[in-house]
Amino acid sequence: MNYLAHAYLYLDDPYFAAGTGLPDWMSVVDRKNRPRRQYAEPVAEHSDPSIAAFARGCLRHHADDFWFHQNERFVTLSTNFAVELRERLEPGLGHQAGFVGHIVVELLLDAILIERDPALLDSYYATLESLDAELVQAGANAICRQPVTRLAELLPKFIEVRFLADYSDDVLLVRNLNRVMKRVGLPRLPDSIAVWASSARQRVR
Repeated sequence: MNYLAHAYLYLDDPYFAAGTGLPDWMSVVDRKNRPRRQYAEPVAEHSDPSIAAFARGCLRHHADDFWFHQNERFVTLSTNFAVELRERLEPGLGHQAGFVGHIVVELLLDAILIERDPALLDSYYATLESLDAELVQAGANAICRQPVTRLAELLPKFIEVRFLADYSDDVLLVRNLNRVMKRVGLPRLPDSIAVWASSARQRVR
């Protein structure tokens, strides 16, 4: 699951909603400094209610992913997408096809949520705008084992760019996928993948 799918049910609890995004934010600012479930569990009892809610949101993320990644529909879609992508990528990139097949399902799920409720995107970003970025970073530091120094800087940029809106357009979806490819050191996806993404979108619906 991606940012919106993790958070949309909890937008009335801003720090909980933010906590559901922590594992994904940390993959951007410090991939090796992971907010693991066992690290977040004791922080859920923190004396600061906002930090406690943030930790509970992180735990919700892990619980959601544990369920979602075993869901039959997700497994079927991501496997089929990986096979199709393998046919469209350069030989020897099967590992990339599997990775992209997995995350495409998650990004398109966010797009479908926005399609079904267009106000949801603004509500999500408004919830994030209500946060104290330094308090969010303090929550991350309470959970992660290594110092977190860039999350307070990332949060306003994340809100400003609003890249979740891009997922509704096949070309922009691939552009965002290529940002992920660059971050994790995988080859750039060809622009032609946007045509395939249109078909994938219909099946996620």
